[in-house]
Amino acid sequence: MSTKTFNRRSFLAAAGATPLAMAVAQGKQIPIGLELYSVRDELKQDLMGTVRAVAAMGYQDVEFYSPYYEWTADYAKQVRKLLDDLNIRCYSTHNSARSFEPDGLPHAIEINKIIGGKILVMASAGRRVESLDDWKRVAETLSGAAEKLRPEGMRAGFHNHDVEWRPVGGQRPIDVLAANTPKDFVLQLDVGTCLEMKQDPVAFIKANAGRVNSYHLKEWSDKPDVGHKALLGEGVGRWKEIFAAAESVGGAEHYLIEQEGSRFPPLETAKRCLENYRKIRGL
Repeated sequence: MSTKTFNRRSFLAAAGATPLAMAVAQGKQIPIGLELYSVRDELKQDLMGTVRAVAAMGYQDVEFYSPYYEWTADYAKQVRKLLDDLNIRCYSTHNSARSFEPDGLPHAIEINKIIGGKILVMASAGRRVESLDDWKRVAETLSGAAEKLRPEGMRAGFHNHDVEWRPVGGQRPIDVLAANTPKDFVLQLDVGTCLEMKQDPVAFIKANAGRVNSYHLKEWSDKPDVGHKALLGEGVGRWKEIFAAAESVGGAEHYLIEQEGSRFPPLETAKRCLENYRKIRGL
């Protein structure tokens, strides 16, 4: 089926949609969350207070990143209680490669089950991944993890950075990963790095219909000394087109604002980006 004829009905029928994807098809609002790396210093000092502040801004979702892996089950239960009390969710987590290794995956599953995480995303393939064979081995590791996660009601995913858009042997690593992972594998699109590398996020979404389920809404500006420090909507991103593609063919389940720093303090940055998101969306 071509991307031109692909629609939400065919995606749901062919792919076996998750509840979040069903909500998208029914026209319901997609949850908007924050990748907590955006407020990493605050999170390190006071995790509970930072999550409360993020929820108070109106975020519906948070994505914890790699330090969460060190939590005990008891601490994870405290975090889950806080999330429930605030009516905020954690749909996905960002993980180092350790979470996908045979001896590391069980703990990642345990903690994600407690906090509600359904998508375990590999945040980076690491520095020693260079050749096409290296990328295929990464895909093999991710595919193996996906097989083990599936019975738990979870999925594996991968988050791109700039390196995945640089061709190796005539192929982009991101395409190698997409071609060598299961259909229910989540391609988490970091829009900002895609834009930074002069790639077209809409074209990528359409080329991987139904599989780009999670999005990091990071901006990119070509202005000197700005780059990813631009607030959402203040850079080159064609956000209305990106959202349209994400929701019509991409299989979008949730959005996550991510910021690597701006002219404002981190929590204020998160607040302003959420306000800009609402303006773009007309909410």
